[in-house]
Amino acid sequence: MMDGYGKSDSPIVPKRPPNKALAAEVVEGRGLAKGNLPEHRAPRTQSRTCAPSALERVRQAAVKDRKQRFTALFHHVYQVDLLREAYFSLKRNAAPGIDGETWRQYGEKLEENLRDLSLRLRRGAFRVNPVLRVYIPKTDGRQRPIGIPALEDKIVQRAVNRVLNVIYELDFLGFSYGFRPGRNPHQALDALSVGILTKKVNWVLDADIRGFFDTLVHEWLVKFMEHRIADRRIVRLIREWLEAGVLEGGERIQSEVGTVQGGSISPLLANIYLHYVFDLWVQRWRRKEAKGHVIVVRWADGFIVGFEHRSEAERLLSELGARFAEFGLELHPDKTRLIEFGRFAASNREWRGEGKPETFNFLGFTHICGQTRGRRFTVLRETMRKRWQAKLKEVYAELWRRMHDPVPEQGAYLRSVIMGHVRYYGVPMNGPSVAAFRKEVCWLWRKVLRRRSQKHHLTWERMKRLINRWLPVARVCHPYPLARFGVVT
Repeated sequence: MMDGYGKSDSPIVPKRPPNKALAAEVVEGRGLAKGNLPEHRAPRTQSRTCAPSALERVRQAAVKDRKQRFTALFHHVYQVDLLREAYFSLKRNAAPGIDGETWRQYGEKLEENLRDLSLRLRRGAFRVNPVLRVYIPKTDGRQRPIGIPALEDKIVQRAVNRVLNVIYELDFLGFSYGFRPGRNPHQALDALSVGILTKKVNWVLDADIRGFFDTLVHEWLVKFMEHRIADRRIVRLIREWLEAGVLEGGERIQSEVGTVQGGSISPLLANIYLHYVFDLWVQRWRRKEAKGHVIVVRWADGFIVGFEHRSEAERLLSELGARFAEFGLELHPDKTRLIEFGRFAASNREWRGEGKPETFNFLGFTHICGQTRGRRFTVLRETMRKRWQAKLKEVYAELWRRMHDPVPEQGAYLRSVIMGHVRYYGVPMNGPSVAAFRKEVCWLWRKVLRRRSQKHHLTWERMKRLINRWLPVARVCHPYPLARFGVVT
């Protein structure tokens, strides 16, 4: 039996992965035992038996035939129940698009609006709106373009995403983690660490695609989708979203390449594109070309590939550039590196007089060749310095804005900041970095409180009481990757 934290009363014997298996392939989970039927969330019928929902029947058909092309899916999209579910899955306080309508305004006449939206979708009268483009700052000082769709576009995109995920979640490979239901960054980080620790990994390819969301070719994406989706109304609707363009400075800009970041459908379209361009190709390459062990972990347009032999890593990197060029993509020259990393990297580089092994960044963590207290090799993960500093800068600016707010309100804000930081970065052996972040937040809070008055009376005794009252203790809240990976698989 397992409790709510994934712990088990009986010892877990992880299944031995296949030879040269991708590290993340075995994280897909065990299938149902023979004879067991999947549970359905559909309501009971009058005969008191549980009938499978419409989407469950689609899933069963996709399982039965992995090459089947679905010709009738659009009628699932305009069901009012699915549109209502999509509406309530949206963020309540999200900025409005070009229509200017907010989540709360639309919800004042929700049922009437949803019925009207359903009718327009059914009649083919639904019209896609351009996306409002805004920019948000990145940690490196640049601006990231983000698109804000109109509210009804958001609802319909969520509904289409829900229908297509039923099919594509069966097709996507195990080492793909980004923006998939039931998957999160820590599962990708665990798969990467376990792969490096348990496989013969001596070289790591840290790769990133340059401007992926801006260079994705529409025609290729549609061709990829038509491998599984033969419903012309679904394909036409996605084409309209791709070609709707963006509204920037009062001017509408359209392009034959790229998909706007910020829409609910964009992550799924990106995964479909890279599934055919990269995932299937690298899986085939690993099975037929590689002689040594190869591990792969991909999150959106960034991925890590581990190799046993350097010659194979260099060959894949060369062939990967040609593969991407065929589909309009390009590896980022500054963010793509092949480094020596693994169990013997430190000793080999010391023997050659080359210093410590290089590090690489993935999902907010800097990965380092480290050692346990028993002098055994391990992958040490520390908070990326740029992320650490950028967050503190953001907290300091927000504290200045809240300078004259009541202390309890400031404390509640800082508590949420530290708890969010700990929940993400509180991985084993990263405790010192998390504790240092909390300490810096304490210093910034004290600095702002002292500036509230020229005659402040904030002693360290009072400051410590405020810290103990509002700021949670920094701690490690995630288990070791090997322990959690065994439970998940």
